[in-house]
Amino acid sequence: MFHTLRRPEVLFVTLAAAGILAITMGARQSLGLFVSPLNTTTGLGIASISLALAVAQFTWGAIQPIAGAAADRWGPRAVLIGGILFLAAGSAITPFMDSTWGLIFSLGLLSAIGSGAGSFSVLIGAAAQRLPPEARGAASGVINAGGSFGQFVFAPVLQKLIQAFGWMGAMWSMAVMTLLALPLIGKVAKPGQAPAHHLEEDTGILRAIRNALGDRSYLLLHAGFFTCGFHIAFLVTHLPGEVDLCGLPPTVASWSLAIIGLANIFGSLYAGSAISRYRSRNVLAAMYGSRAVLVALYLMAPKTEWTFYLFAAGLGFTWLATVPPTAALVGKLFGVRYLATLFGLTLLSHQVGGFLGAWLGGISITLTGDYSWMWYADIALAAAAALLNLPIREAPVVRAAAAA
Repeated sequence: MFHTLRRPEVLFVTLAAAGILAITMGARQSLGLFVSPLNTTTGLGIASISLALAVAQFTWGAIQPIAGAAADRWGPRAVLIGGILFLAAGSAITPFMDSTWGLIFSLGLLSAIGSGAGSFSVLIGAAAQRLPPEARGAASGVINAGGSFGQFVFAPVLQKLIQAFGWMGAMWSMAVMTLLALPLIGKVAKPGQAPAHHLEEDTGILRAIRNALGDRSYLLLHAGFFTCGFHIAFLVTHLPGEVDLCGLPPTVASWSLAIIGLANIFGSLYAGSAISRYRSRNVLAAMYGSRAVLVALYLMAPKTEWTFYLFAAGLGFTWLATVPPTAALVGKLFGVRYLATLFGLTLLSHQVGGFLGAWLGGISITLTGDYSWMWYADIALAAAAALLNLPIREAPVVRAAAAA
């Protein structure tokens, strides 16, 4: 399937989008490493810091349809540039924040808006509009793998920087690292270049949104993706805390996050290939079901370093590999003209789950001293998501304008 990416112009667009996502997702998915040192320095408490990161989860999702709509209307270039600058600024000012509201502003709003504007909805939407239809599935897998590669690189590097220069020095270093995405934007979206492959009738963005929200399959897709957000946000925020509860060193957490990213590179590439051979709904159901099984096995296993590494590898294979089949389903149902907007709305649902996963994890550890109830909730939600994806229809819907 990946032979569709061999044309130079297709390959350059795909790899540039993957590179941008590697930086924005690498920075975003590694914030859990800062929770403990932030708490030690500020004394704000895990629950307060978790609230700021939970707001970041929701903000990242809320900006997706807005950034997607702006990219669909005016092009992705300005959206991506603004996003990178916001992300760098949010990281740079975080060391100066010594209150919950300050962290909510820097990490919960500024950084999250920036990483969201430079994330899946805009990048996959921009690539889909410039790539031929036969290359979009493979491209979405490669782009998604870029985000996982970023997590694989950023997590151990930032842990080393925290140990060498303290969390403030590491945060400032991360701000500089995010600016490396700026030169790649020109490869994804050139100034003044009109989107290609717009062969579909343009019914208008508001009608496209109404059509989507009235479709049962689209809503079921949202429900499943909500669980994905809950699961991922809980783990990236609180896995370091879980490792600490088990009496293991912080490096186990950083390497576990890195292994998740490495495994998801392969998972994302497989997902990009699988959606050309199997129904996307079945791919998603299998992914969500496997998470319920893996979490249950983790709870029964002895808590050693290798347990965490194997757990990370298993979860990592499906971590964000849900993105290519989810984006593919949105494209099959409604086309690519407003893919950035409609997939952005799906990501908003994802991040409502993300808000709850990050925030409730902080409440759980504060009230009960461990994460047991969060693990049980994760199993139940993953099993429900697997079942909810099975009835999704993959045939294109008849849009209102066409019916008229």
